[in-house]
Amino acid sequence: MAMRLQDGTRIPRRAQSPWSGLSYRSRLLYAASWAAGRSVFRLGKLTPNSIATLQRLDRLAARAPAPRNAAITPKSFDGFDAEWVRARRADQPHTDGTILYFHGGGFFFCGLNTHRRGIAALSSSTRLPALSVAYRQLPETPIPGSVTDCLTAYQHLLDEGVPADKIVFAGDSAGGYLTFATTLRAREVGLPLPGGIVATSPLLDIDSSARIAHANARRDTYIPTNRLAELTDFWRGDPEHHEPPISPVNEDLTGMPPSLIMAAESEVLLCDAETMAERLWAAGASCKLQVWHGQVHAFPVLGYFSPETRAALRQIAAFTRETIGESGDD
Repeated sequence: MAMRLQDGTRIPRRAQSPWSGLSYRSRLLYAASWAAGRSVFRLGKLTPNSIATLQRLDRLAARAPAPRNAAITPKSFDGFDAEWVRARRADQPHTDGTILYFHGGGFFFCGLNTHRRGIAALSSSTRLPALSVAYRQLPETPIPGSVTDCLTAYQHLLDEGVPADKIVFAGDSAGGYLTFATTLRAREVGLPLPGGIVATSPLLDIDSSARIAHANARRDTYIPTNRLAELTDFWRGDPEHHEPPISPVNEDLTGMPPSLIMAAESEVLLCDAETMAERLWAAGASCKLQVWHGQVHAFPVLGYFSPETRAALRQIAAFTRETIGESGDD
C-alpha cells in the first residue's frame, strides 16, 4: 500500500512488479476483474434493456446466503428501502455510533443484496451497526433525487437520537459520491455534519474529462474509458427538466468533516480521489488518502475476501475510532 499524508507529502515506494507482495486472492481477483469488467460493458450503449440487465445483478445477489454472524433488519422509507446490518460484535445501541452506508453501482445498479456481505464485514470490523440505504437510482430519479433519499436516511438517524458526530457516512464508487454530496446537502439545509466520511474508489466529478486524460485510463480493470463520455451524459440527465447533479470536487469544502479516501493505484477513479484530497487539504479539512497497490475498484466492499481487504477494513475501523471515539478492529 502506498499512502499520502494529510499535508500532501508522498511516502516513497520502491519499484515493484505488478504482483509484488500481493496475496494469491488479490492476484486472482485482479485478473478476473479484467474479464468481468469488459463483459459487463460489452452490453452496448445504455438503453432500457441494458440497464435492466445490470439491475438484475442485485436480484441475483439476493440468492446468496445471508452473512454469518450478522443480523439483517429491513427498514422502509417513503419511496425507498434500507436495512440495518448489525454484526454480532456490534452489540452497542445504534445511538452510540452508526455507519450510514451508500452502495455503489454507477447510480443505476447494485443495491442492498450486492453489498450486504461487505457491509456486514464493515460492521464487524468497526463494531458499529450500519444502515444500508437502497436510494432511488437512475432512470427512476436523477442523481439529486438519490442525494435526497440519503439525506432522508440521515435525518432519520438524527431523529432517532444518534448524535451527528457519532455518524460516519461510508460508500463506494457512486456511493462515495453520495457521502460527500449528502454532507454538502446537509450543510445547505442547516443540518449538523456527520462525524466522518469514508469513501472507497469514489466518483466525485460528474464531468469525465479529467478521468479520460488520466494515466490510468488504460489501466483500470473494471471501467473502460471509452464508455465514460456516455456515462457522463447519462448522469447529467436532462437539465431542462431536472436539477443538474453537483460535482463535490468543485464545491466549497470548507468545514467538511474528517474523511478517509481509499483508491486502487491503477483505477481511473484515482483521479477523483487525488483531486478531492488536494482540494480538501486546500480548504483546511482533514483528509487521509490511501492508494493501494494491486487492488481493484472498490475492493474494501469485498469484506474478508483477502488479506488486503481485511487490512483495508482495519484502516477504516481505525479511522472510525479516531473520528467518533468507538473501538473497532478486525
